[in-house]
Amino acid sequence: MNKRQLYTIIVVLIVIGIYGYEHFLKEQEVAEIVSEGETVKTDTNEYFLPTSTTGQIVHHEGYSLSYSEPHEQAEWVAYELKKSHLSNTNFKRPYFEIDKAVKTGAAHWRNYKKSGYDRGHLCPAGDRKYSKYAHDETFLTSNISPQEHAFNSGIWNTLEQKVRYWASKYDGLYVVSGGVLKGNLKTIGEERVAVPNQFYKVLIDNNTGNTKMIAFLMSHENSNKPLYEFVVSVDSLEALTGIDFFPELDDAIENRLEASSSYKAWSFD
Repeated sequence: MNKRQLYTIIVVLIVIGIYGYEHFLKEQEVAEIVSEGETVKTDTNEYFLPTSTTGQIVHHEGYSLSYSEPHEQAEWVAYELKKSHLSNTNFKRPYFEIDKAVKTGAAHWRNYKKSGYDRGHLCPAGDRKYSKYAHDETFLTSNISPQEHAFNSGIWNTLEQKVRYWASKYDGLYVVSGGVLKGNLKTIGEERVAVPNQFYKVLIDNNTGNTKMIAFLMSHENSNKPLYEFVVSVDSLEALTGIDFFPELDDAIENRLEASSSYKAWSFD
């Protein structure tokens, strides 16, 4: 073996070593991000978190979620919306980013490109305006679901605004949102992101001394109907989704509230 051949082998080994080390560092970084996502955050109240049918719960600073890998989106996103969270601050809209904390790999935002669907937030950016970090965190791809534009900017937006109204009126709520990931669903993109036929939102007010809850189920289409016409019982939503929304509640309270589809305790003014 001549010197040139020896030098070539040495260079190749060095390149392989550098590549291997960089790959190791990248894998280590990913593992740390996933581990951080599995850690319950200071502001997370686990008492109000639903059950996960997927076994993959991710905790961010401003919300928690249960990711469904077969559908490439969250089956639910849950968070507390306090009166103090409400703000008129206008942060610059960031780019969507892949959620690296999802162990199985979150969908890429490019799946939505030219799909005809909006990247619909499950935890709205408007609910996390109390800090730029919390606001920008809502632009992770684990927090979005394909939504028709008319629905996203129409009846769904109306419901989001009403939730903020109630959060102010009742001094805070716990919110759970998601698409119904059941049945034969249309998909978009190379990763086959599922397009839900229905979306839901469940609210519980536990701050006024008289616990109350309300659930909404909407077909994935815009509507001019009043919001109260979309109210359903939490029990019926649990039967539809397979999710137990408030498993830690006292059974007597849970059974009574979840069986009711009454909206009389909520102001629709």
